[in-house]
Amino acid sequence: MRPEPGQVLHFSEDPTIELFVPHVAPTSALRTPYVWAVGHDRCPDYWFPRQCPRAMAWKGRGTSDADIERIVGAGCGERVHAIEYGWLRAMMDVRLYAYRLPADPFRPVGEPGHALVAERPVTPLGPAEPVSDLMDLHEEAGIQLRLLDNLWPFWNEVTASTMQFSGIRLRNARR
Repeated sequence: MRPEPGQVLHFSEDPTIELFVPHVAPTSALRTPYVWAVGHDRCPDYWFPRQCPRAMAWKGRGTSDADIERIVGAGCGERVHAIEYGWLRAMMDVRLYAYRLPADPFRPVGEPGHALVAERPVTPLGPAEPVSDLMDLHEEAGIQLRLLDNLWPFWNEVTASTMQFSGIRLRNARR
């Protein structure tokens, strides 16, 4: 599930949203109210249940071949997403929806622009669309999906590597 030209996406487990109103996310270090969305490249970061902790790593410009082999694995592509075993059932059972939003009111936020934000209310371009099987999406995108007992050892290796990375909802990971 990716946006079409001139669109961005917002993923949610709520299929009834009619208007996205700027708000301060409880976990955000930013204090400005925003409507949050993602573009084409960052959609895979949200092919998960909302509260699912995930550690993601992918090849970037300065990524070494040794780190790709060590973090992703030989012959396993250039991107890996990891979740804990305890989240597998939710990953398989979640009903996830995507909202297509007009791209015009959105701008990048963060370095290097990991998300898109709007500072005014945004009306979806249509009703929420059910997102297909999350495992299938990963497979179709060539993204390795790894199951781990605990995310932290993997996360520590990823953040110390030359890989590009993102961690979402890590506060929900096992300690």
